Amino acid sequence: MAVRFLAQELYRLTRRVEELEAQIKALDAGTPISERNRLEMELFQTRKERDHFRALLEAKKEKPLL
Repeated sequence: MAVRFLAQELYRLTRRVEELEAQIKALDAGTPISERNRLEMELFQTRKERDHFRALLEAKKEKPLL
């Protein structure tokens, strides 16, 4: 994968994590628990993807030891 693609995906996923965190923070007591659970599951999955792309990008940036 190209470094540019990895960086773009990492940026997109980072923004999505921020959006989801803000949505969860903005929920009030009247919000159905199913909606909170859905958002938290999406946040968990998006963080997992973000961390994966971050690791791929870091691996691409590392220089060989030779």
